Amino acid sequence: MGQEYFINSQSLEDKVRNLLPSQGGAGAGFDLSASTQIIPIVDLTESAEGSNLRSDLQTSFSFTSLTNTQIVNATNTVIVNNTGYFRVFGTSRAINTSLQELNLFDGTTSKPLIKFNIASIGAQVSTTLFDFVVFLDAGESLRGTSDASGDSNFIVVSTRQIADITGNLVNP
Repeated sequence: MGQEYFINSQSLEDKVRNLLPSQGGAGAGFDLSASTQIIPIVDLTESAEGSNLRSDLQTSFSFTSLTNTQIVNATNTVIVNNTGYFRVFGTSRAINTSLQELNLFDGTTSKPLIKFNIASIGAQVSTTLFDFVVFLDAGESLRGTSDASGDSNFIVVSTRQIADITGNLVNP
């Protein structure tokens, strides 16, 4: 059996009142104590949330969880139109004059996320990598546009759903 010590510290008591109001923070007259007894703490958060994977492993790619889209000489190609949280990554490649864009669309209005614009004289090549997470609500979609023709102007986009609309993690 361990020994118990009482702690008299106004700053610690104030911190407990702010962080844990249900543990006496709203009222007066509680004591803080410490013990020499060792109490092991087991973190069951991941299991309680429904996932047994570490978060870095949960966001990994698999053959079935990855979706690829290539946008060439097209306007408003739908990349994702499901609800939830999605990791979006890929490459934009353009030669000479070209405008490429990834945008969110709610059925009537388009909002650009990323624009790749090359306006030049002569043969210039622009290659840009991108990697971000996007949330899509009901009725929204992620779209891509590449206005230049030819196999040299394109956007390659890969997506992976990492969580559903309520934030529940989606395993690979």
